Amino acid sequence: MTEHPTSYERPQPGVDPTDPRGALLRTPAPARPPGATPLPPQPAQAAQARTGETPGTTASGASAPFGKAGQAGQSGQSGKGKDPAGGDPEHSQPAVTETGTHRPRPVPEAIPAQPGGAGPGAAERGAGGRQERRTGQGVVPGRPTPMRRDGDRLRFVGAATRRIARGIDLDEIVMGLCRATVPTFSDAILVYLRDPLPVGDERPTGPVVLRLRRTDRIPEERDTENGFAPAPQPEQPAELTELSAVTAELCEVRPGGALAEVLRGVRPVFADAPAARAALPELLGDGGELVVPSGQRAILAPLRGRRRVIGAAVFLRRPERIAFEADDLLVAAQLATHSALGIDKAVLYGREAYIADELQRTMLPETLPRPTGVRLASRYLPAAETARVGGDWYDAIPLPGSRVALVVGDVMGHSMTSAAIMGQLRTTAQTLAGLDLPPQEVLHHLDEQAQRLGTDRMATCLYAVYDPVSHRITIANAGHPPPVLLHLGGRAEVLRVPAGAPIGVGGVDFEAVELDAPAGATLLLYTDGLVESRLRDVWTGIEQLREKLAATAQLTGPDHPPPLEALCDEVLDMLGPGDRDDDIALLAARFDGIAPSDVAYWFLEPEDAAPGRARRLARRALSRWGMEDMSDSVELLVSEVVTNAVRYASRPVTLRLLRTDVLRCEVGDDVPQLPRLRQARATDEGGRGLYLVNKLARRWGATRLSTGKVVWFELNRG
Repeated sequence: MTEHPTSYERPQPGVDPTDPRGALLRTPAPARPPGATPLPPQPAQAAQARTGETPGTTASGASAPFGKAGQAGQSGQSGKGKDPAGGDPEHSQPAVTETGTHRPRPVPEAIPAQPGGAGPGAAERGAGGRQERRTGQGVVPGRPTPMRRDGDRLRFVGAATRRIARGIDLDEIVMGLCRATVPTFSDAILVYLRDPLPVGDERPTGPVVLRLRRTDRIPEERDTENGFAPAPQPEQPAELTELSAVTAELCEVRPGGALAEVLRGVRPVFADAPAARAALPELLGDGGELVVPSGQRAILAPLRGRRRVIGAAVFLRRPERIAFEADDLLVAAQLATHSALGIDKAVLYGREAYIADELQRTMLPETLPRPTGVRLASRYLPAAETARVGGDWYDAIPLPGSRVALVVGDVMGHSMTSAAIMGQLRTTAQTLAGLDLPPQEVLHHLDEQAQRLGTDRMATCLYAVYDPVSHRITIANAGHPPPVLLHLGGRAEVLRVPAGAPIGVGGVDFEAVELDAPAGATLLLYTDGLVESRLRDVWTGIEQLREKLAATAQLTGPDHPPPLEALCDEVLDMLGPGDRDDDIALLAARFDGIAPSDVAYWFLEPEDAAPGRARRLARRALSRWGMEDMSDSVELLVSEVVTNAVRYASRPVTLRLLRTDVLRCEVGDDVPQLPRLRQARATDEGGRGLYLVNKLARRWGATRLSTGKVVWFELNRG
């Protein structure tokens, strides 16, 4: 079935009746100035005179003053143009004499005539006017034609609701309501919504406040595109030109007031109804009386969602346009209902999208750490902007001894369930990293955790530990794509790492390999969404990634690695239009390392002389590095930490100083109990060592190892 656009007038061929540009051809023609020579009768009028019919008036009097045109059209004081039943010719149904047995199918008034169509009256229409189908009267081009058939209203409501339903968010739905009603149904519209809008079953607290969300009206300017010449128009009333300037932006609905009663009634009402006359000034403010025309040319329609009223819409018509009819209240009710339900669902959708986005964002690291000897950058791209949840994650976890764990994983699926499982696996990985377990042991425990979550919880993961002192990296893989290492000279290689089985399979063993991590090299960890799609297999994508990294490195020369952030952007640029089938997580690590000359390492026997020896060794190292000004604070803190270590240790204690942008001291022993900061009492002989460390150090901490623990602190270099 072919759908035809409907409006109060006959639109031009190819023009959408709900398009605001369609209003550019529907401006009322200017009134003829007094004393002008009357136009000769048109052929249609002559035909009416020959048949004894009285020529009717036009649809609206453009020359009538503001607020009087509708009254004159409704009163019919002159008595001319009335049908025998005494009705208004605007709404009359004249008898049509039919000859022959063929009854032509009626054509909706809103369907435009075919260009170049023949038939009676074609010459008259081409001469500058057209006949109104039901009365046979001449209609001035550009004036709105009323809807007098129920079918017209049904077609308009169907087209308008479809346009409103196309919106997916709040602004699109409100825009659809405005564009669908102006100028087809009204000359202007004001849409008020609650501020804030209630979501779902929430019970809003405080007074009900309505905020002017949007206004729309017939534009003043004429559209000269597509050959449409500017048409003369009368001066537009200021009431409909600047709606937002004369109406109140905020309105507080007073309990028991007139506006509250209208909103509680839900049904649209005319502006001249007693309830609306008291409610509109409360809604529109002090300047509202300048906006609302007299008579039945304004409709106040409450917007009710699933559970409560969420706003109101005001439909306005100019005084020179025909007034609203009783059936137009049903049209306004349908428009208000569909718009309110759409707004209600859009708010719910927005809340769901916000929750999903917050869930995904909080499960990923907000900021990456700044471990010693390595620089990090990351990217995360969801598969779709409308569903920003998935199972991809990345992480960087500082470890004892200035090491850092690099993790990238991918849980099957793109749902909230996948995101929840990803969060549990990421938390488990962080806990296992804090225990300083080897990479293969971390994957083994992750596999056990995935099996406890369910039989179908599958994921891939790659876990790597980088040591900046030894310039080595240990990697274990669980069914994940292999990492790519970009060397300083521009050579990119895919690291040979055992693939392993995905997490969740169970009963498999994982293997770790140790590889060189030279200074200046960049390690790229990623998920399969970067290299695999419907258009290419995973190994083709990995080869393209390797070539892209090598080409990017050539731009900066062999002695300078590419900037890390720019490198991540270049990697993502390799994705084509059909390559976004999956989420993408990307983690890049630039290995700076720590030079051997910046490291001092000793073993201390657990004896009473160990603290004194530790102070002397630290003083010599600082003197060699030219940092004698830090000797007092370093010796004091080293002495306190070593004293706590040798008090309970049974094996040699390790002492290591690292010189980077800060001075870092690490003391390790074989006692797993971690020290805790506490306030010593006045009678206690000890218990103040960690208090001094906490006051003097830039930061400090303690990490449990499989063989004991490490207590460390950092001091700013002078």
